[in-house]
Amino acid sequence: MRSRLFLLAAAALFASCGDDSDLPPMVSGGGVNNSYADALYEKAQAYEQQGKRKKAIKQYDKLADDVPLANKASEARYRQAKLLEEEGETLKAFDAYQELITRYQGSGHYQEALDAQSRMAFAAADGDIKNSFLGLKSKLAPDKIAGMLQKVADNAPRSALGARAEYKMGDIYAERKDINKAVLAYRGVVEGYPDSPLAPEAQFRIGEILMKQAQEGNQDQANLNRAREAFEDYLSQFPGHKRNAEARNLIKSLGSRDIKNTYDIAQFYEKKGNIASAKFYYQEVVRISKSGEYYDKSKARLDALGGN
Repeated sequence: MRSRLFLLAAAALFASCGDDSDLPPMVSGGGVNNSYADALYEKAQAYEQQGKRKKAIKQYDKLADDVPLANKASEARYRQAKLLEEEGETLKAFDAYQELITRYQGSGHYQEALDAQSRMAFAAADGDIKNSFLGLKSKLAPDKIAGMLQKVADNAPRSALGARAEYKMGDIYAERKDINKAVLAYRGVVEGYPDSPLAPEAQFRIGEILMKQAQEGNQDQANLNRAREAFEDYLSQFPGHKRNAEARNLIKSLGSRDIKNTYDIAQFYEKKGNIASAKFYYQEVVRISKSGEYYDKSKARLDALGGN
């Protein structure tokens, strides 16, 4: 009773402050009717029916921003996102769907919003969605696409959709040769979704891109070791997978790369006149390889340098 009297007194005091038209619209309680929201919604609907889509989008956005707890708010946010998507405003539509997903998890449009986001993110990743800037159409920037995919993964944790989004992020970063981010994304699939059919492929891809990095000139021992470890992890975690034999062959190939890399280092030091270092690396080739082309070459150079 005391709390009720307090509320009535507060209401009377508030009413005495003057015309409430000077005050900002009050946010209604969870899911109750709000006349201000209803008026905005009717106005947005009228604009939409008249074909004034941009004005309708603004009204729906205003409603959802000003009175987010009103009955019409979730519907307004959905209509805003839907119209933006139809208008080709990909990033704005994606963000509007995200607002609905974040704030209105009980909305009847929740699943539709998730589906729309994933559809847009994967289409953007495949280059099927373009962004308009200064009247020109161009593919969305890789970082923007990766950000969209990350939100899809975050909104669908531990699901097949989440695994697919993480894997696609790896593909995006691998394509632009951002190796560290690609490895991180693929590792997210392996660690977060170990039972997904994409997990073994993701682990194999880690080894593959690290090996490719070594092939393209960055052949220091650390990169070669990381590639080998990635393939070895793949074999231990996913025995019997269809690419096991391929992984074993690649590990053998990496072993021969180690030998060639060590031989190249020995030659580098020999050309520089650093004979002690050259002998050390030739000896390493002999020790590691036991036989073969680089074994024979290193033995010959050691004989010539008097270090055999």
